[in-house]
Amino acid sequence: MTALPAPESAEGSALQPQSPNDLVAFKQAFRRHAAGVAVVTALSPDGDPVGFTATSLSSLSAVPPMATFNMAKSASAWRAISETDYVAIHTLGARNRLVAEIMSGDHALRFVGDHWHAGPHGLAVLNDVTAWMVGRIIGRMPLHNNAVVAVQIEEGGLGADDEALLYHERAYRLLGGTA
Repeated sequence: MTALPAPESAEGSALQPQSPNDLVAFKQAFRRHAAGVAVVTALSPDGDPVGFTATSLSSLSAVPPMATFNMAKSASAWRAISETDYVAIHTLGARNRLVAEIMSGDHALRFVGDHWHAGPHGLAVLNDVTAWMVGRIIGRMPLHNNAVVAVQIEEGGLGADDEALLYHERAYRLLGGTA
């Protein structure tokens, strides 16, 4: 991969976002980085459920329990995430591949069906996931056209254990194969 350009900085000015010289190589590098699959749900300002798949879910702290996820501000769910106080975060296993596909597909169809129910704060909670957590958004850090969202977890539950569902090379996969 071509080296990333050094950020330009003038004294007293903020660093400007930079693109790698070889954007294709940069994207390919992250396609090769397998990640766990999660779904984040929220309520729109009108009270309708919204959600999206996220491969950027990360534990931030155990005490207090906090997590982060990243998202593009151009995403269909961004308005809801930018204006709401609470989200539900779901971790998915191999049995949830179809739900992952639904939640990464047409945003108008993500809540059509019986794969979810209303949970705490009226949030959509997905059925039969390996774990779900509801938390209060405690920070949104905009970075260029994206944002890092920090959530303090307040409640949740564990589902049945399952094999990992991974996202790798633009496909959902099981360890050792394709889901």
